[in-house]
Amino acid sequence: MKNIVILGGGASGMAAAIAAAEQADSKAKVILLEQNNRVGKKLLATGNGRCNLDNQVIAPECYFSSDRKTMAKMLDCIADADPLGWFEQHGLLHRADEAGRIYPYSNQAADVLNLLLHQMEKNQVEIRTESAVSAISAHKNGYRITLADGQTLTADAVICAMGGSAGPQFGTDGFGIQLAQELGLEVQPLYPCLVPLKCKKSQISGLSGIRVKADATLCDGGRPIRTETGEIQFTDYGLSGIAIMQLSGMMKPNRLRRPEIYLDLFPQLSEKELLTLLHRHKRALGSANAAAFMTGLINRKVGLAVWKSLGLGDEKRSTATLDKEEWQALACGLKNWRFTELENTGWKNAQTTGGGISLSLLESGSFQLKAYPGLYFVGETVDCAGSCGGYNLHWAFGSGILAGRHAANLINP
Repeated sequence: MKNIVILGGGASGMAAAIAAAEQADSKAKVILLEQNNRVGKKLLATGNGRCNLDNQVIAPECYFSSDRKTMAKMLDCIADADPLGWFEQHGLLHRADEAGRIYPYSNQAADVLNLLLHQMEKNQVEIRTESAVSAISAHKNGYRITLADGQTLTADAVICAMGGSAGPQFGTDGFGIQLAQELGLEVQPLYPCLVPLKCKKSQISGLSGIRVKADATLCDGGRPIRTETGEIQFTDYGLSGIAIMQLSGMMKPNRLRRPEIYLDLFPQLSEKELLTLLHRHKRALGSANAAAFMTGLINRKVGLAVWKSLGLGDEKRSTATLDKEEWQALACGLKNWRFTELENTGWKNAQTTGGGISLSLLESGSFQLKAYPGLYFVGETVDCAGSCGGYNLHWAFGSGILAGRHAANLINP
C-alpha cells in the first residue's frame, strides 16, 4: 500500500489528511505526524476560542505576499475547492457576524476540531503525535522522512503543513521553512504578522488600557502606505487592536525606511470642521484649562497626550491663552497624532507568519513543488499571510484540501 504523509496537525494538515484519505479511499494509507502531544492546539485559540474559520468576502487585497499575481491565482483555486462548502458537507453548521466573519454556529473552536478529528477517524487517518520530523530526503520514487528519535518512514507523497514561526506557545517552530531551505528553495524573509506594535514609550505614557475609535495610517517617512479603521488599544509598550495588527502586515523586513503611524481621532470630520468644533467647545466651556477642555470632547488622558505632544504646555494651561496657530496645531494634531520608533512585538504575539516559500515555486492548483513531484507545502509555510477576519484559516483549509486531493490522485492515477 502507498503512503501519503502529512507533516503537521494544524488546520491545513488536518484538512489535507481528510481530503487525501477521502480521495484515495482505501488505495493509500494517510499518516499524519504531529510533534505536539495532540493535534489542533493552535486552532483552538483562533478567534478568541470561537474559531473564525472563513470570511464572506475573500479577495487578494485581504492578503500580504511578495507575489500577489500568483497569490491571486491560488485564491481562485482555493475558491474552487470551497473550504466552507467542504465543512458544510462534513456537517458543520456556521453563521456570519455583521462584519462577514464566519464562525461555527456554536461559537466553539473545539467543535471544529472535534469535527476534523471525527472525519480523520472515519477515514482511517493514522495520527502519530509526539513525532517531530528532523529531515526529508528523496527516496526511490518518493521520500524518506526521518524523525527526531531516529525512526524513518517512506512516503509516496508528502504534504508539509508544519506552520510558520508565529505562536511558538502552541508548538510551532517554523521547521517547515527550515526544511524548505535545506532543499534549496527560495524563501521570502519571515516576519511576525498580525501583531501589536511597540512605539516610543514617551508617546503612550499613562495611556495603557485605554481604547479609542480612530483611523490608523501607516506611513514611511510621511508617505502614506495603508489606512485601517477600528478600535485602537494603548498598551504599556505601544499600540494594539485589529487596525494596528492589520497594518503590521505591511511591515516586511527592510521594506520601510522610517515606519510611523498616524492616528486620526476624528475621522468623520475634516481638519477645518474639527477646528470649528474646537472653537465651539471653547465657547461652551469658557476659560477652561486643558484638562477640563478635553472633558466631553475625547478621552481626557488621550486628549492631554495629544496636547502635550504638540508642546502646548501642561494640563493647567487655559485654552483662553491659545493663539490662532496653536488652535490650528491642536486640530491638526488630533487628526494626525504621530507615533514613531515602531517595532513588532515578536513571534509570541503574532497571529501568523509573513513571508515564506516563494509562491512561484508551487503549482497554483495543488501547492505541489514544481521541482519535486509529490512534495507539497501548504498553509503558513508559504509566502501568503491573511488579514484578521478568517482569511488565514480560509487559506490554510483551502490549501490543505487542494494538496490532499492532488496527492491522492498523483499516487493513484
